[in-house]
Amino acid sequence: MSQKNIHWFPGHMQKALRLIKERLKLVDIVLELCDARAPRSSLNEVLRDITKHKKRIIVLTKNDLADQNITNKWVEYLSDKQVSTLFGNLNDNRFINEIKAEIARVWSQNEAKTLPDGHKILPPNVLVVGIPNVGKSTLINKLSGRKAASVANRPGHTKNQQYINVDRSFILIDTPGILPPNYENKNYIHNLALLGTIREEILPIETLSVDLATFLLDKYYPLLQTRYDLKEKINNPHELFISIAKRRGILGDELEVVNRTQSLLLTEFRNGLIGPISLETPHEK
Repeated sequence: MSQKNIHWFPGHMQKALRLIKERLKLVDIVLELCDARAPRSSLNEVLRDITKHKKRIIVLTKNDLADQNITNKWVEYLSDKQVSTLFGNLNDNRFINEIKAEIARVWSQNEAKTLPDGHKILPPNVLVVGIPNVGKSTLINKLSGRKAASVANRPGHTKNQQYINVDRSFILIDTPGILPPNYENKNYIHNLALLGTIREEILPIETLSVDLATFLLDKYYPLLQTRYDLKEKINNPHELFISIAKRRGILGDELEVVNRTQSLLLTEFRNGLIGPISLETPHEK
């Protein structure tokens, strides 16, 4: 992985960050989504800093794709920091109801907008933030019960802020996925690229697939054995690519076979087909 810093901050991200700062006084609760497979890498420190005086809820999405033992450690770690944290699958209606209940619980603690009889003057404005491709539009559509925000499995999809009233209980403010202007920690950018958060032209598939193969051989070898029916001992990424190609019947010259297998490995990891995998633990730097 290259040691240089990565700069990818399109114009719509700059505009969204500016609008968030301008409208922050209207926000009551910040709902930040991050990928359960890499919580630290997908939590945006820039957003955290500018919203630090607001009540905050962290939602770990794509929990079904993550290593549950490691996710439990993340929840414990974040809870120790007194951050309200939920984790689950956004396609599970029970989890959606859990998020609604947590918003209501957090808002109930706000005495500044409470009438003498205990009723709230206005429903809270909930700012939904997160990196690209983390599930913001999916969550908003589930919470609102309608297709309020368009959904696409590619980074940089939502371009404008949207306001959505949810059952008169709260108002959601959707924003485009925003990355920090400069990721100085190469491990963070590496993890986000593996998850498909950053456009593939930013980092080459060849580099990502070798990084992923090295990681899986070290941390999740049994999952590789099961998924790809590996019989022989695999010692390095190149051997893994060749073995997978043989099992899948991928034909061509060696370079073509390796390239196609590299793309296959990345796609199957991102879709959770290899198994539940987490890229980082709470105490890694």
